[in-house]
Amino acid sequence: MASHRRPKPASRTRVTVLTAAAAAAVALSAQAANAAPAKPGKPTSVKDAKAQVDALYTQAEQASEKYDAANEKLKSLQTEAGTLQDQVAKQQAHLNTLRDSLGSIAASQYRTGGIDPSLQLFLSSNPDTYLDQASALNQVSSIQSSALQQLQDAKRTLDQERAEATAKLTELESTRTELGNRKAETKNKLSQAQAILNSLTAAQRAQISQDEARANRSTERAPMGGTSATGRAAAAYAAAQTKLNDPYAWSHNGPDSFDCSGLTSWAYRQAGVKIPRTAADQANFGRHLTMSQLQVGDLVIFYGDHHHVGLYAGDGMVLHAPKPGAFVRYESIGNMPFQFGVRI
Repeated sequence: MASHRRPKPASRTRVTVLTAAAAAAVALSAQAANAAPAKPGKPTSVKDAKAQVDALYTQAEQASEKYDAANEKLKSLQTEAGTLQDQVAKQQAHLNTLRDSLGSIAASQYRTGGIDPSLQLFLSSNPDTYLDQASALNQVSSIQSSALQQLQDAKRTLDQERAEATAKLTELESTRTELGNRKAETKNKLSQAQAILNSLTAAQRAQISQDEARANRSTERAPMGGTSATGRAAAAYAAAQTKLNDPYAWSHNGPDSFDCSGLTSWAYRQAGVKIPRTAADQANFGRHLTMSQLQVGDLVIFYGDHHHVGLYAGDGMVLHAPKPGAFVRYESIGNMPFQFGVRI
């Protein structure tokens, strides 16, 4: 996101003179900032409308990939938080057992002539406060000392596990908030794109639909050349081919609709290989390749922020789930800004 530094104090005259220029600069900055793009204006032509819609679809895909990442993190945090809460419950039960044991020692001493002063202090005050004092008392027998030390260790472990569980639950709540924000952002971008399409005439919308239909029909021209570097890449690519003409749907990973990384992760899962869910994580999962090193089934990463991924199909083509309104299809690798390939 673009930074906004606090301006130096200025005179009333300078503020008045610079107002118009500052407003113009802010407008230009808003258009240039990727994190906060300006709201699209009314398109002046079909070409302009298509460019605006494609830009919004790109922003929606970026938000969708971040949503997928937050969703994966949420699942992991839920598992970790559950494990920590179970540990806290078990440790609390262990602590209660040790306290009951000390109570039994005290009861036995009472029956045989009186309670040891150290145990009397323990039983008549806050046990947690007493644990810090117990080591300084000389009256504790070796048996009692061992029991008290176990109790003190158990209490420290419980406190640590409670702190870890609390921190994990806080992180979990923060991730839930991020998930909601990314979902809202994605829906907002898609709504803006639909509003632009709705503003067109029926003939203009038909022209855009025809252009998209021609792109989708490219699935009929499957690449013929190329071999796979590995058996798993070949199996993943073969699985993805069975999903040709299935619709794009944000945050879907099959079996009947996909976003870009949903298709690639599903395809490799059919090959018996688990890869990360998001394009950005897939970009760092295997060995990087130049374009000349690509073989069928390798991952192909696009855009500087690595928010789009497909499978190399040979002959300079990629098999991918492109964008809303489109279907899983083949497309020229040169239609998008290639970054590198990844061999799984």
